[in-house]
Amino acid sequence: MTTRTTGTTTPTTSGAGVLRIGTRASVLARTQSGHVADALSAAVDRDVSLVEVTTEGDVSRAPLATIGGTGVFVTALRDALLRGEVDVAVHSLKDLPTGPADGITLAAVPLREDPRDVVVARDGLTLGELPVGSRVGTGSPRRASQLHALGLGLDIVPVRGNVDTRIGKVRSGEVDAVVLARAGLARIGRLDEVTEVMDPLQMLPAPGQGALAVECRASDTELAELLRSVLEDRATRLAVTAERKVLADLEAGCSAPVGALAEIVEGEDGDELWIRAVALSPDGGLSVRRSASGHPDEALEVGRRLAAEMTEDGAGTLLTDTSPVT
Repeated sequence: MTTRTTGTTTPTTSGAGVLRIGTRASVLARTQSGHVADALSAAVDRDVSLVEVTTEGDVSRAPLATIGGTGVFVTALRDALLRGEVDVAVHSLKDLPTGPADGITLAAVPLREDPRDVVVARDGLTLGELPVGSRVGTGSPRRASQLHALGLGLDIVPVRGNVDTRIGKVRSGEVDAVVLARAGLARIGRLDEVTEVMDPLQMLPAPGQGALAVECRASDTELAELLRSVLEDRATRLAVTAERKVLADLEAGCSAPVGALAEIVEGEDGDELWIRAVALSPDGGLSVRRSASGHPDEALEVGRRLAAEMTEDGAGTLLTDTSPVT
């Protein structure tokens, strides 16, 4: 049975086999964590409780870049783990900083949802059908840069908030469209709101987009093995490993204008890992786009090689450009 505990961090008794899963309080976060909880409940003879944890990113309305990037969604959950208030933390993997976290292990990466971005626009329109000057909302520098690079003459404006808040801005006429992750809408049953699914050739997703990260304390080795055995998807783990290695080696944060997408495909000599990545200037006027491939078991090396090639092409210069986007 899965129960949901509301409030900020609400500790419950971990005895009697109760497994406490920390989650952000948004509908999307609770839905994602609920899927993890249900999978664990079905696989093991333990009660599972969701414990809501409020993060700085949930409270502040400031742009993510000014309050520490998307890592602000992660810190409070990790702190609750280390304090022993929860046993497991579930994140959107794209929100995780690329560096290691002391005392915490990424125990499982479940099967990934479709990682593409989507458009929710007024009147059922696509981006290409919107008139020049239409206002398109996004809180992501990556999306903003790639939207600018499309050259459609759109006015890109910053928005924050949950799915309902962002779509509500379209319904109210505050903006003509917003760009969101398809995975989130799929998980909460809102795909009927989508007016266009963006081709990755136009809009590469964030590294790790569509995947979940399930963490526990590094010292809880039995729990880590349980999470891995029940939840882990090898192909997803390898793909996001390559994507996040590109992000890490470019020394770009989670909110940087970097997109990457890897997948494992069947080749003539067995499975192959293919990855494409882009780094852009804030206005989208300059970009470095490269791709690489290799054996799936060499995901880290493939990501490292791709990042090195992008750096040689000047990606680092683009990512240190702090010019404002208008």
